[in-house]
Amino acid sequence: MAKWGQGDPRWIVEERADATNVNNWHWTERDATAWSKTKLKEVLEGLVVEGAAGRCEIGGLKHVEGEASCSSRKGRLIFFYEWNLRLAWRGTVKESGEKHKGSVEIPNLSEENEVDDTEINVSKKKGDGDVLKDLMRTEGTMKVREALRDYLKALKTEFTLGMILPTKTTVVGQELAAERKLSGNSTQDSSHSLDIVGVKIPTVKIVMKELFNSPAEELYGIFTTKELVQKFSKCPAVIEAEKGGKLQMFDGCVSGEYAELVPSQRIVLKWRCRNWPDEHYATVALNFKAAAAQTELQLECKGVPVSNEDSTRQCWKKQYFEEIHTLLQQPRDSTA
Repeated sequence: MAKWGQGDPRWIVEERADATNVNNWHWTERDATAWSKTKLKEVLEGLVVEGAAGRCEIGGLKHVEGEASCSSRKGRLIFFYEWNLRLAWRGTVKESGEKHKGSVEIPNLSEENEVDDTEINVSKKKGDGDVLKDLMRTEGTMKVREALRDYLKALKTEFTLGMILPTKTTVVGQELAAERKLSGNSTQDSSHSLDIVGVKIPTVKIVMKELFNSPAEELYGIFTTKELVQKFSKCPAVIEAEKGGKLQMFDGCVSGEYAELVPSQRIVLKWRCRNWPDEHYATVALNFKAAAAQTELQLECKGVPVSNEDSTRQCWKKQYFEEIHTLLQQPRDSTA
């Protein structure tokens, strides 16, 4: 087989430890069906449509039939998707307050048609309320198309991260950048510039909700006070609860920093687990929604490596939520 600079480039052997899919030439395929079902649910459910006639909301994805996949060949990505979708909607007429229900059907969302040309059918159960049906046919259809575009954009970016492997040119560019950084020479020679592209990993977003028997102020304090963090985590911790402040918990298994703090309302963290790829962080948003003596904690964790989705979810459920519930059951003076 030829080596670099020799022979047919289709048979070039890259200097890779795993010798996998050299030069991005071979056909690889990834099934996107399960991921797509989750993503379609995420972008479509909860869509709100408002107008002079009233207000409608898509309450659920009632039927999802189809498949999706992404293939790479010669460094190019090829997408296939075909979906038959049915959504339920409900709405309220502004003048009368009457409530009505209906459905939205998308019989053929596929790569053969542009989103603007995709058929979207709106129907309503028997009775009055055609003003809501008209609202869904106009504004509602536009909202649905926007959501479908968001799904396709994510399919072609978020889902495909890491599918195009680095070629020799990429590796050389990375090495050159590293050498320049070490030498302190950041000036680029435009005649020899290279596009430096890193290999990204596929990630997912985790969304969780948990209700705590605690005022929002107290629950917020449990995430920002060193002594309380150490109580529920049962480990020494580094907690610098200010923008840019460091975070380290569970004997270093979790680390990061505070990116945003709004007392009793919101915390945003740059957050990672020790077993994740080096220097890879997720963005964690914690929103505290007060309700009487209780608080609903809404967690959104973006950028979790796909291979660590389950373990990350369990970390928040077992090591955070369950332990905080236990702490809150103790006499209040012990949590102060």
